[in-house]
Amino acid sequence: MTTDAPRPRRRLLGNIWVNIVLALALTGIIVAFIGQPSSGSMSPTLEPGDRLIVNRLAYVAADPAPGDIVVFRPDEAWGEKPAAGGNWFSQAFHWVGETTGIRPYVLVKRVIAGPGQTVECCDAQGRVLVDGEPLDEPYVVKDLPFVTDSLDCDSEPMSTRCFAPVTVPEDSYLVLGDNRANSADSAYLCRGTADPDESCWRWMTRDDVFGKAGAILWPIGRWGGP
Repeated sequence: MTTDAPRPRRRLLGNIWVNIVLALALTGIIVAFIGQPSSGSMSPTLEPGDRLIVNRLAYVAADPAPGDIVVFRPDEAWGEKPAAGGNWFSQAFHWVGETTGIRPYVLVKRVIAGPGQTVECCDAQGRVLVDGEPLDEPYVVKDLPFVTDSLDCDSEPMSTRCFAPVTVPEDSYLVLGDNRANSADSAYLCRGTADPDESCWRWMTRDDVFGKAGAILWPIGRWGGP
């Protein structure tokens, strides 16, 4: 009885180098589409340690829209990137991600307004205004203190929730964290003064966008969302 010769596909899959390449490719895909918020600035929508799908194709043919939770690469205006911690493997993984761009250092924030829109805070109820219209933001649980007629945008001192009207530049976006009381976001350095220096604003540019935040994968108890 004769034995059939191994089929080409079987021989190919049995090659150790082919398997290594496939494993590396799969790892690259997983790393490219899974990210991790760097802080608690999006709490309670996202908590530190949440691992979520990052849809890197969401903005290939579309622009970020107000309300989107975006993942982006911060430029130098956002401050120095934190050094990689952990053991040598974590540091090497961080270096490879940064060098290749597969998984660079990123921030996660919510888009509040896009190019040409004017944003300010606050109205008499302490709400953010976009083009004069107040936002309904049920996702903001921890905000900066604001008390009408006591600690507001006309009081002395002014509420640290307040910031002066600003028009978002071309190809840029104003982004804020859902945890406004602890978020180093676009308005962070401009709050609490009626006449801020224009250089205090930090913009997410269109070129900085890494992807759109998708479902939480880990921990298991937080599956779904955001």
